[in-house]
Amino acid sequence: MTTQDNSYGILIAALGGEGGGVLADWLVQCARRHALPVQATSVPGVAQRTGATSYYIEMLREPSDGAGTPVFGLTPVAGRVDVVVASELLEAARMVERGFVTGRTTLLASTHRVYTTVEKMHMADGRFDAQRLADAARALAGKTVLFDMEALTTRTGTVVSAVMFGALAGAGVLPWPRGVCEDVIRESGKGVQASLAGFAAAFDQACAPFGGEAEVSKDALQVLADAGLPHALHGAWVMRLQAWPAAVQLLAAHGALRCRDYQNDRYAHVFFDHVQSLVSATGPGRTDALEESVRHLALWMCFEDVIRVADLKTRRSRYARVADEAQAKPGDIVRVTEHFKPGIDEVAAVLPRALGEWLVVLATKRGWMGKAHVSLHIRSTSLWGYLMLRSLAWLRPLRPRSLRHAQEHETMGIWLAAMRQMLPLSPAFALVLAGLPQVLKGYGDTQVRGRENYARLWATHVAPVLGGAAEADTATVRFREALKTTLADPEGKLNQAHRSSSPKAQPIFWASKPPHRETTLTPHA
Repeated sequence: MTTQDNSYGILIAALGGEGGGVLADWLVQCARRHALPVQATSVPGVAQRTGATSYYIEMLREPSDGAGTPVFGLTPVAGRVDVVVASELLEAARMVERGFVTGRTTLLASTHRVYTTVEKMHMADGRFDAQRLADAARALAGKTVLFDMEALTTRTGTVVSAVMFGALAGAGVLPWPRGVCEDVIRESGKGVQASLAGFAAAFDQACAPFGGEAEVSKDALQVLADAGLPHALHGAWVMRLQAWPAAVQLLAAHGALRCRDYQNDRYAHVFFDHVQSLVSATGPGRTDALEESVRHLALWMCFEDVIRVADLKTRRSRYARVADEAQAKPGDIVRVTEHFKPGIDEVAAVLPRALGEWLVVLATKRGWMGKAHVSLHIRSTSLWGYLMLRSLAWLRPLRPRSLRHAQEHETMGIWLAAMRQMLPLSPAFALVLAGLPQVLKGYGDTQVRGRENYARLWATHVAPVLGGAAEADTATVRFREALKTTLADPEGKLNQAHRSSSPKAQPIFWASKPPHRETTLTPHA
């Protein structure tokens, strides 16, 4: 029997197709080369995200003395695992939740996320809080090494199993030298150079995960580096990020790239200006409201209109994704038909503001709004269909003069002013207010419902606080619950109930009175 002091357990948490089994085989081969008794078991995944898989390797810390045959466990035991390596942050949290991460455990995990089906289905932002997941891991593990393994995997052109292997070796948790690991990779005979490159990059990262803090966070710098920005623009953006908190730097980097893709470089700088105004208004202490406001600002500035939809539907990456989802083979013909049903409001949204407002007024008077639609079926894989959609996408330079752009940015300006007012006064209320733009979605009928939701919540919960008629601390709970209830109401039933309970002004129609006529009655004889 093995003694408890001499047994050593490594638990691998990965997703299907990430090479977790390959990593387990590498570890077993290394242990055998080092004359360590070893046993490996696995549990294949059949769940969402291609399945969560786990592999458990148990071995001796030192070669057997020959006194007997060691007996290893088939499954990991809570509180008795020495090393946990996870290919994704939520998988690391799953290991924490199951009790496999304790004070004796070294946890190595990637900070990137692969979202679950439940997270994707949520009407608003259903993602698990990555910061809370990381904080829980750091609080419970004896030693924690967290970095973006996916970024290293992409950069080195390998699979994440090689990066996880390098992280294990670099963290010093393996009872054999680095050369043994690299020899095993070379003998695998598949993707050797890429695997060695990923192994080496992760080894260096795990050796000094907290060394040499830069003025801009490593994650934000990596995002900008992956974007391939022009040198001058890259330098200008780095200069703007330097003075902000690390969490804001990463969000701002993603947001600026999104705005640049949506419109142009100037639009990205407008985004940076708004972020700077929010950072300047934030008081000391909590920054969660600031981070939430920056994230929703980036999403709001890239509001969806027909120009954006046409652009996204005609991108090469979109066709590649559709073909992949259809499991098309080389030489197969893939036809994609887009379904559109534009109404007058969508047409008016992309027109210059004065012309768009005139069309809306005319359509409202004539009773056309919400009724006049054109059903279109455009095959985007045909030359004619593609050119039609690209013609819409090429209207992007005209977007800043459009009616929709003016409406969104006027509302956004009022929201930003409210955020600057509430961030130093009530961070709790500001945190809920930062999430208010979530109700503004899409275009057409969805957009109309979102505007009604926004106006109702603003008038009921925000305006009284800004005007001093209500205390922010007491209004926060009601505002949070109202926002949560609204996000769970995609059909807009709350708006209907609000309209029916609110008195509505009724128009008065004046009609001329007919002239008085004298009538002579002739009595019957």
